Amino acid sequence: MKEAISTKILCISFAVFLFVSSETSVKSMAFKLFDAHCHLQDQRVLEKAPQLIETAVGAGVVYMAVDGITEKDWHLVQEMSEGYESVIPNFGLHPWFVEGRSPSWFDTLKQLFEANPSAAVGEIGLDKSSLAKGVDFGQQVEVFKKQLQLAKELKRPASVHCLEAFPELLQIMKEMGHFPSGVILHSFNGAAEVVPQLTKLGSYFSFSGHLIPLQEDEARKIVKAVPLDRILLETDSPDAMPTNPIYFVPGNATLNQPANVQSILIYVASLLEMNTEELAEISYNNTVRVFSFRGSKIASKP
Repeated sequence: MKEAISTKILCISFAVFLFVSSETSVKSMAFKLFDAHCHLQDQRVLEKAPQLIETAVGAGVVYMAVDGITEKDWHLVQEMSEGYESVIPNFGLHPWFVEGRSPSWFDTLKQLFEANPSAAVGEIGLDKSSLAKGVDFGQQVEVFKKQLQLAKELKRPASVHCLEAFPELLQIMKEMGHFPSGVILHSFNGAAEVVPQLTKLGSYFSFSGHLIPLQEDEARKIVKAVPLDRILLETDSPDAMPTNPIYFVPGNATLNQPANVQSILIYVASLLEMNTEELAEISYNNTVRVFSFRGSKIASKP
């Protein structure tokens, strides 16, 4: 009886050891990561942003692209970028908020880019899903075109939100021609069939926790349709909490943070049947390439 109990205790101890060792191993990944899209200016995590940035850097996230979504938060993104070398600023008017824009929104946006040569364009886009219910699609298109054209003129990448509007997105991009500086399809979970056309136009495809709820076969088909040199990883934090999180926001375990780009790496690597270290290197180099436009923080590095 005592031997049986001892054996059971030994097995439990070994299982705990394996779990802790695995957790420690994941958290101490030695390779570099880049969160291609997040929202640390979001009021739900703004006060915790310094701590979340520190956690992310400690987890190997060298850079994180923080995307503004309205005129009301652009200054917060700017201040965060000025305070942290790891924060890559992005300014844009999200399709959900186009109807609340001021008459001077576009002039304000252009002035921001003039004052911030390290800033990319985003988050901008098109949305015909129920999440944008009531938002006039004609206004979305008007605002999106102006910002996408501005990104092309500035020769900076644009982070694009697109839900149930890929035909319209493709048409607009075709009309504007190839985008050498890149268009980032953020939290991409569109059909695999649109990937080749978008790739030819200069698109990159960024995967987040929004991919995980899909059927695994569907998610695998989407990910495998993307050329390896076009794959980016992101958290879209504080939203898109992955089902396999490694890190939790203090005080609110339902919110996501940039350090969890590790979780996305693990999931996408499993879909590709690829070593995590290999995908980490590929995705990091891809994202650095996109954000190494003239004037960016990355481009100024030796």
